[in-house]
Amino acid sequence: MNGRHSGRPTLEEVAARAGVGRGTVSRVINGSPRVSAQAREAVHRAIEELGYVPNQAARALAGSRTDAIALVIPETEARLFAEPYFLDIIRGVSAELGEADKQLLLTLVRTERERQRFEQYLAAQRVDGVLLASVHADDPLPDLVRELGLPLVLNGRRTADESAAYVDSDNQGAGRAAVAHLAGRGRRRIATITGPLDMYVARARLDGYREGIAAAGLEPDELLVATGDFTEEGGRRAMRELIARAPDLDAVFAASDVMAAGARGVLRESGRRVPEDVALVGVDDSAVARLMDPPLTSVRQPIEEMGRAMTRMLLRELAEPSEAAGERPRQVLPTELVVRESS
Repeated sequence: MNGRHSGRPTLEEVAARAGVGRGTVSRVINGSPRVSAQAREAVHRAIEELGYVPNQAARALAGSRTDAIALVIPETEARLFAEPYFLDIIRGVSAELGEADKQLLLTLVRTERERQRFEQYLAAQRVDGVLLASVHADDPLPDLVRELGLPLVLNGRRTADESAAYVDSDNQGAGRAAVAHLAGRGRRRIATITGPLDMYVARARLDGYREGIAAAGLEPDELLVATGDFTEEGGRRAMRELIARAPDLDAVFAASDVMAAGARGVLRESGRRVPEDVALVGVDDSAVARLMDPPLTSVRQPIEEMGRAMTRMLLRELAEPSEAAGERPRQVLPTELVVRESS
């Protein structure tokens, strides 16, 4: 067989033979300069040994812009449409892309199979860049996108020292402001419902809560901390835990309006009045906050503007690519406490 493959070889087999990632193979095939001479030689050698024939349609696409941008949300349809946050992000991204005459490709990645399918889609050079929302610490998509040589901007961060370009809001400031407000109203047993702690946004808001507790001269108490998941049901579960562990609590900072809505239902079921018995503060200043009974005090983050800002950042990267990691742009937008009747 002279080392050649008996069937039609795949991109993955070329990558395995060359000892590189499939993204490197894709860049070599598409003529990208972002490949070392050693890797390029290894890929060409593997292509020759396996008799690999690149997809000509994909190569043709690589030579020109597609004018399409992918917005990737690794969440279910139920969460996408239940949370105003995502709809506001989509609104901001869509508006900015519309002004730039670019097409929006909205993609939900919920399973490993869908991630692999999306990886193949990206490797075929069908979009010019990627916007990624709802980032978890172990999400492989950011590194995958960059390995494929595509521009990427995150909505939020994976860690405090995030290496990719991102647009975020001041999440620690949100936690501090909420606690300062509650303490200023005379509350002393202030609890919090966090988001999932594998997300930097949730950890940052929890850090802000703890900083606020310390600044107010209150005694920290881990019994007053319950983990949620940014869903209404998660807020309900966490609120039940808090009432069971600390029945004397007199305030709750929920890390999202949606979780605050769930907490509000449990407080009502337990006979506690808001705000007379328990004051309540959320984050996002969404329609959920305005429509609650009583209307919810909430820390506003400029969600639609975050969508616009991350899109502008990606479009600038497409126009003038920055090679060095240190040049990757970052932007943190301010938050603002909006006081209503719940506190």
